[in-house]
Amino acid sequence: MKYLFVAITLLLVSAVFGQSDPQKNSEVALQRDTTISNSNYDKALAVKLGADDYGMKSYFFVILKTGTNTTTDRDFISENFRGHLDNIQRLTQEGKLVVAGPLGQNENSYRGIFILNNIDSAEEARGLLLTDPAIKSGLLNFEIFTWYGSAALPEYLPVSDKIWEVNP
Repeated sequence: MKYLFVAITLLLVSAVFGQSDPQKNSEVALQRDTTISNSNYDKALAVKLGADDYGMKSYFFVILKTGTNTTTDRDFISENFRGHLDNIQRLTQEGKLVVAGPLGQNENSYRGIFILNNIDSAEEARGLLLTDPAIKSGLLNFEIFTWYGSAALPEYLPVSDKIWEVNP
């Protein structure tokens, strides 16, 4: 009985005084659990890119569609699409556009996509899109969606600038 009392006392003492900060213990466990934590994690890069704990962030995904302007004036069309490409370059340089490209022929009249970065609202995205001459003239229209993707997406841009041979 005496040994039982000593054993119970020792268990209680170690239970009460043997534990340190439970939050710190769980953080240490998290750092050791490689199925949850990432040993390659770069906090400065994550902050720079606006990443959440999962390395993700919200973007605005834009589908460009054929607009309502059905003009056949080749000079007008050429001028507006030259402005469209120039606008893409400008938005990319400003860090507002991370992906742009045409789509193949499809039954939905979808013409291309944009993924907009560092935009706070759909209204701001809409305002940026309206700076595009092809959109302003009605040659293109758009749909905007919120998209959750890798915060690392903008990191491909410096590499992409090294692989094109002919500027569109």
